[in-house]
Amino acid sequence: MSQQVSPPARATDTESAITEQAARRPVNRVLIANRGEIALRVVRAVRDAGGVSIAVYSDPDRDAPFVRLADEAYALGGVRAAETYLDVAKVLDAARRSGAEAIHPGYGFLSENAEFAAAVLDAGLTWIGPSPEAITALGDKVSARHIAERAGAPLVAGTPDPVADAQEVVAFAREYGLPVAIKAAFGGGGRGLKVARTLEEIPELFASATREAVAAFGRGECFVERFLDRPRHVETQCLADDYGQVVVVSTRDCSLQRRHQKLVEEAPAPFLTPAQQVELDRASRAILREAGYSGAGTCEFLIGADGTLSFLEVNTRLQVEHCVSEEITGIDLVREQLRIAAGEPLGYDTVTSRGHSMEFRINGEDPAAGFLPRPGTPTTITWPGGPGVRVDAGIAPGQPVTGNYDSMIAKIIVTGATRRQVIERARRALAETEIIGIPTVLPFHRAVLREEAFVADPDSGYDTLGVWTTWIESEMAPRLAHLAPSAPAAAEEPEEDAVERVVVEVGGKRLEVVLPASLGGFGASGAARARTRPGRPRAMGRSGGGASNAAAMTAPMQGTIVKVAVAEGDTVAQGDLVVVLEAMKMEQPLLAHRAGTVTSLSATVGGGVSAGAVICEITA
Repeated sequence: MSQQVSPPARATDTESAITEQAARRPVNRVLIANRGEIALRVVRAVRDAGGVSIAVYSDPDRDAPFVRLADEAYALGGVRAAETYLDVAKVLDAARRSGAEAIHPGYGFLSENAEFAAAVLDAGLTWIGPSPEAITALGDKVSARHIAERAGAPLVAGTPDPVADAQEVVAFAREYGLPVAIKAAFGGGGRGLKVARTLEEIPELFASATREAVAAFGRGECFVERFLDRPRHVETQCLADDYGQVVVVSTRDCSLQRRHQKLVEEAPAPFLTPAQQVELDRASRAILREAGYSGAGTCEFLIGADGTLSFLEVNTRLQVEHCVSEEITGIDLVREQLRIAAGEPLGYDTVTSRGHSMEFRINGEDPAAGFLPRPGTPTTITWPGGPGVRVDAGIAPGQPVTGNYDSMIAKIIVTGATRRQVIERARRALAETEIIGIPTVLPFHRAVLREEAFVADPDSGYDTLGVWTTWIESEMAPRLAHLAPSAPAAAEEPEEDAVERVVVEVGGKRLEVVLPASLGGFGASGAARARTRPGRPRAMGRSGGGASNAAAMTAPMQGTIVKVAVAEGDTVAQGDLVVVLEAMKMEQPLLAHRAGTVTSLSATVGGGVSAGAVICEITA
């Protein structure tokens, strides 16, 4: 596999100055302001680099793999993201108490928060990411469009600034045509993104995009641009240092999405013309240079069915799908982030790739039910192995997948010499994978690897990939409804000989001691105890229960009510919006299952519901 080019061995005056600067930006003790598989990924990179990894964690994550494998761990105290991983004061206090020298934000949460980056720097710590100024300029999608324009990047028509209300969206659609995309200016990952195909649906979609943006990013400003129909999503993984060097590590294709969130990614992006590859490389370098960027970042683009190429956004952080770029280049992108943050130069200007790689996100969702998030507790997990298979997992058996965080629990990355070999290996790897206790998207992944549109060979004469960003909803949805459940319920097991892992927190720092259960009395309150024994852990109880009468409309998942569209006594038609439920950072509209009159309405905005809880009754 190709390796990156190292800087010359002989130090010049410039390199000596760089070395001195690096000494003033230490990255040995790294606090990771994140959770799950990305926190564990950074823990391993810091350890590879000879550093000390410091985890922070919420109450539900007290016994998570990333916490247990970090060199040190500190409690944030709380359950929801807003009171833990999004609490700047708590994260910085943990950094102070732990003696951290640097903070790595991972992705999501505070990773693209310029105020957090500035606070880290103001605290005298090294920020492992781009400057606050670059995050501000590129994190605001309106500002990013202006930068792209100055860089000469390809762009579709869009509003130059955020729109004030839904009427401005309607006016834009009348001028430029439908469909249009309503996008959160400070959003990402598909949250706060709605596509309107009729004028009538614009007001509701604008309101939904605003709510999602506020819930996920704290700001609700939205802008509008023309939506390319049946677009492919392609992107470039980039690295930039403090000295003006910008490198495009690889291209990626991320077209296989549901609700505008990626499920499968691959590198390099197949089905690109030579001219498109050249333009992606040129535009990406120009955009990051124009923004004065330093660190790892991703430039995202759409390619319309007619070949139109348009800049989409810049993600000023590491991407979930960074793994596929690593697999085909041999570059450890997290290690490169550490080097750049320390002030080191990249030392190379081109990267050679070899082979092909695909990443399959394993989410706690039910594809047969429209990819509804399904919080729960996996009781048995079997990961695949063999040639070309890598698993980045953030969860262990017995650890709950809650509705407070994103639904992704792991990533399976498959690499081979050709795209065809990757598909063959992926079929085997996904067949080996088993998760019992909660539904996951495994049945979807197994099915899509048999879909002719997706497995098309780039050498067979196809000039465009057969899937696009809404292909799952528009083409595969009818087949998804017939998929078998991925996770049969786990049976309750009798108690066996056990040990007690007693977890204590001293001054907020996590410590654990493992003792024979026969000693008794340890962790009896359950607040800090984790019981382990041979075989599977106990299954966790399920909450809620469905109503048996046909009039009842029940919640399909645990979540929070963010909108109530009806009132007691209202008459609704089948398919009318009743409430909007938010879970795992995504909104799910709940529609009337029959026509009739709304009675026994119990839903209130801000109220929590369990799976199976009755929202209301609709009587004929």
